[in-house]
Amino acid sequence: MSGARLSLAKGLNAGLRRAMEKDPKVVLMGEDVGKLGGVFRITEGLQKDFGDHRVMDTPLAESGIVGTAVGLALRGYRPVVEIQFDGFVYPAFDQIVSQVAKMHARSLGHLKMPLVIRIPCGGGIGAVEHHSESNEAYFAHTAGLRVVSCSNAADAYWMIQQAIETDDPVIFFEPKRRYHERGETEIDEGGAPDLGLYDARVVREGRDATLMAYGPMVKTCLQAATAAQEEGRDLEVVDLRGLSPLDLPTITASVKKTGRAIIVHEAQTFLGLGAEVASRIQEECFYHLEAPVLRVGGYNIPYPPSRFEEEFLPTLDRVLDAVDRSFTH
Repeated sequence: MSGARLSLAKGLNAGLRRAMEKDPKVVLMGEDVGKLGGVFRITEGLQKDFGDHRVMDTPLAESGIVGTAVGLALRGYRPVVEIQFDGFVYPAFDQIVSQVAKMHARSLGHLKMPLVIRIPCGGGIGAVEHHSESNEAYFAHTAGLRVVSCSNAADAYWMIQQAIETDDPVIFFEPKRRYHERGETEIDEGGAPDLGLYDARVVREGRDATLMAYGPMVKTCLQAATAAQEEGRDLEVVDLRGLSPLDLPTITASVKKTGRAIIVHEAQTFLGLGAEVASRIQEECFYHLEAPVLRVGGYNIPYPPSRFEEEFLPTLDRVLDAVDRSFTH
């Protein structure tokens, strides 16, 4: 696979495979992750190669899946569980926020919780209700959980391995509408990650304003930056990657350079992750700002039926409109 350009889905699959090869204590669990390879085929071929004792199909019971993973983690395993769709995580919410997040603190540091919970996130796939949520703010708000989101194949490959090696529980968000887009960056299997798990990445340098995003919206922001360049505006794009903790040094360095910040995510803007990012920028960069920090996100309504989701999701035009508004202040 050295030098390969993979889709995000294939990058995740390769990263899971490498983690399982390196550590026999890594086990995968979830609905249809075995023989089927998951509904998005992220775990395709892994049960065949590693056996059904390490890649386990489970009943349709998210609370039971996460609860079982807690027991495995306490016994020295490194379980990786798949929540089939983002909106299916709620039956396991109590397990995650009451047990997974608190075990380390409850045991005064004596017990570790090396558990990764993979959640396909976001919309854009034309699915029915409960299949297109962006619920990252729930988990980022919960002390004790680490929350990350990949946006491309190379990051998916390395970040899933870094998450599995972490002794803290990690909520790992994967942008489902980007799963099968081929990556532009080659993946060197014999190399090493160039960033820490929670580090943000400047994916495009610019001087006039900073666009910040994660997961599915990184590509949209890059497209917006390309379009803005035709109008003479040079936009910087930052992929946050780590949602909890946030990489504040990278965020603030970019904003201090450009003087303008626009945060973009699919989730509703009301109390979304962008609210925290905007607040921290206001605190750390107030005297460098040329305009108010702006947010672009979903509207404060339940996720709409598929025929209306393109009206709900942030588009290139909505991002560019926010850039225009930033320059009118």
